[in-house]
Amino acid sequence: MKVFIAGGTSGIGAALVNLYLAKGYLVAICGRDLQKTVIENGNLTKYEVDVLNVEMLQLYVLDFVQQEPLDLFINTTGSYADDVARKIQYKESIDMLQINILGTVNCFEVARKVMRKHNQGHIVTIASVSGTLHYPKASLYSKSKRAVIQIADTYRKALKPFGITVTTIAPGYVDTQKLRDLNQQNLSKKPYLISQEEAAMYIADAI
Repeated sequence: MKVFIAGGTSGIGAALVNLYLAKGYLVAICGRDLQKTVIENGNLTKYEVDVLNVEMLQLYVLDFVQQEPLDLFINTTGSYADDVARKIQYKESIDMLQINILGTVNCFEVARKVMRKHNQGHIVTIASVSGTLHYPKASLYSKSKRAVIQIADTYRKALKPFGITVTTIAPGYVDTQKLRDLNQQNLSKKPYLISQEEAAMYIADAI
């Protein structure tokens, strides 16, 4: 089984990489900084690429599959800028929206083109539970994740006739280094917090 994980260098993505490698699958990851990953395995292929670079992303996915079917593509990439206090900067907003929205579209486009050759495959995108909630003064991040959910729903309907499945995952709080950095290493007030490994198991079960 061939699995490509965008954003598999850290966080939930890295936990999924370890899970699928333990199953004996052939796994590829891509990220903007491969130095983040410490995973070494003979079944692991690494590509340094930004999901905003759709041409290079497609080249690397094609290089990984080598004319064989791509069984599973998981997009775990994402960006967060804290705008709750309304201190978010313009560049932070643009970067977050590009990665969360345009990056999501790019991953769907690359995966669907590769999978359409064999009319099979499974595309998974990681959104957030915050994107499912309606509440006043929701952050720009939450709204961007709502957009991810809607984008995935559109692709789900469009790709179903071609034997391609789309799954959207909306996790709650997961104990990642990024979450710790955003909260001064104190996660005591984060409800229903789970580890990266637990999250990966739940996600794999849902897939």
